[in-house]
Amino acid sequence: MDRQQQLLRMGQRLSAATSASDWDALAEINTLMASSLPAMAAQGKWTPAEKAALAALRQLHREAVQKVAAAGAELGKHLQHMNTHKEGWLAYALDNDFAGTEA
Repeated sequence: MDRQQQLLRMGQRLSAATSASDWDALAEINTLMASSLPAMAAQGKWTPAEKAALAALRQLHREAVQKVAAAGAELGKHLQHMNTHKEGWLAYALDNDFAGTEA
């Protein structure tokens, strides 16, 4: 498979994983890119079509990084909210446990 096709295929996988918020697939593709791109670059000068495919892959990667960062920030907010309200939830859980023992 030529470099352009490899780049396009990685871009398709990256786009699909980003759209699906498939974090495991994103990690896998990121690892694949980290190992494949230097090997591809070592094969010689990029053709204009390969450069275009590489630029598209870079853009898709930037979008994936932004989505991961946004999801991480959202998760951080959720965890902070849980931590802030932890005492109330524990009291509620304990109250429900005690309510079940009353006859």
